[in-house]
Amino acid sequence: MSEMDNSVRRGDNVLLYLTRKKKWLVRADADKRVHTHLGYVDLSSIIGKEYGSSIMTSVGERLWILKPTIVDLILKAERRTQIVYPKDLGMIVSMTGISSGSIVVEAGTGSGALTTFLANLVKPDGHVFSYEIRPEFIEIAKRNIERAGLRDYVTIKQADAKKGFDEKNVDVVIIDVGDPWTLVGVAWEALKGGGMIAGISPTMNQVEKLVVELRNTGFVWIESLELLLRGLEARPNMTRPSMGMIGHTAYLTFARKVLKDR
Repeated sequence: MSEMDNSVRRGDNVLLYLTRKKKWLVRADADKRVHTHLGYVDLSSIIGKEYGSSIMTSVGERLWILKPTIVDLILKAERRTQIVYPKDLGMIVSMTGISSGSIVVEAGTGSGALTTFLANLVKPDGHVFSYEIRPEFIEIAKRNIERAGLRDYVTIKQADAKKGFDEKNVDVVIIDVGDPWTLVGVAWEALKGGGMIAGISPTMNQVEKLVVELRNTGFVWIESLELLLRGLEARPNMTRPSMGMIGHTAYLTFARKVLKDR
């Protein structure tokens, strides 16, 4: 198939879409089917179909065939820990400037949601080095990263980040652990001059301790923030804010390394 081909290939991740809240992430496979409350779909039947087209279930319900985004893959990923929400993912990337070619160190792999998102951004010339001490989380993260096709851009290390990062002169360090202030010193050592640190914390007490340590260690431009996300119910002549919203998920703290006086 040519690079311009927009058809489903065997092994592709595919999103079968009914509504915003009813969608199924599947892998195109000749020998499997997906069962839903609207009947089943033989996955062999979607191979070769164009993205954007539709397919009928066994009971005649229409599902749309869409190419999943990286956020679709993250939200449908296997997990045993709280993931970083898309609204926070976007701000982390905006504030740190992570892009293709960036070298990123992450402390706290968890289920690999943030790791997956970062790997998709730094490819093909960058890399994500992620530290996690719990082997059961590492196995889950590896499966999620593999499913997203991003294994080549991630190295997961079963190690205690508090003992230091192997990597030096990196662009960004992201800390997603319960005591982020304990990693500020090792983050400073790993970062290049002017490099960015990002902390992800669920409570204000964590933010307070993190900010104090950042100020004492050699970081400037320190900023903490929280994002709240509210949708709109858009209907002709009846559009209004949604009654539901994604409120507090995490506090984000950012800072930049400066070189100490010698």
